[in-house]
Amino acid sequence: MKFGLVMEGGAMRGLFTAGVTDLLMENGIVFDESVGVSAGACFGCNYKSGQNGRAIRYNLRFHDEKRYCSWSSYFRTGDVFGAEFCYHTIPEKLDLFDFDTYDSNPMSFYVVATDINTGKAVYHNCRTAKGDDIEWIRASASMPLASRIVRIGGREFLDGGISDSIPLRFMESIGCERNVVILTQPRGYVKAQSRILSLVKLRYGRKYPELVRAFAERPKMYNDELHYISSAEKAGRAFVIAPPEKLPIGHIEHDTDKLLEVYRTGRNTARASLAELRRFLGQE
Repeated sequence: MKFGLVMEGGAMRGLFTAGVTDLLMENGIVFDESVGVSAGACFGCNYKSGQNGRAIRYNLRFHDEKRYCSWSSYFRTGDVFGAEFCYHTIPEKLDLFDFDTYDSNPMSFYVVATDINTGKAVYHNCRTAKGDDIEWIRASASMPLASRIVRIGGREFLDGGISDSIPLRFMESIGCERNVVILTQPRGYVKAQSRILSLVKLRYGRKYPELVRAFAERPKMYNDELHYISSAEKAGRAFVIAPPEKLPIGHIEHDTDKLLEVYRTGRNTARASLAELRRFLGQE
């Protein structure tokens, strides 16, 4: 039996996921496959590199750094989350990413990006976390309007959450019979239409109509995925870890107390379900 880990995005709500995965790492929980979307990709790669605490550490260190996350970065570079600083300066110079451990870990790590010409999800196995793999992670987390389009191999991509926010079906399609799903919204959440849909139409509608269609249909896709996850959970194929209530954090957050609160909520939620999770995975 193969076990998978699914990590939803949600910008800085992803620190909930970081708290969960750090607690799981500390307790020796392992998976055969994993997939991250958006923030789930950016923070989730640390699971494969075995770097417990890295995500919260660099977020606390750089939360006020304009090159990391700011409207100043957006006006200078086209990205709210500065691409060069986030995806190269930090992991290569300031808070080193453990590429060797990443390479030696047998767990696969996939990320989801949206092909903006087709509006469809693309799933990429990040085998080395170097070269184009970094661009795939960046593409997965590149929010429309707040990021530049990411070009890889002649194709154009943006945020994976537009086309597949919680890719449980994908994990099942590659043979994972039981999957742990980390959500960043509480149970009972229902996604409504985005308030920025009109701006997305204005910005991308003429050249990328399929992206706009996917963005407009995202609430239905997302809510259908939640329904599917609930069914899988009842059938014993999925184990869901979700915040107990709405997380008190914005897409862009500079308040260290809120960053820590969300991270600690992830740790506490995972700790409370650890015994049940071990039974689900057969890792008692």
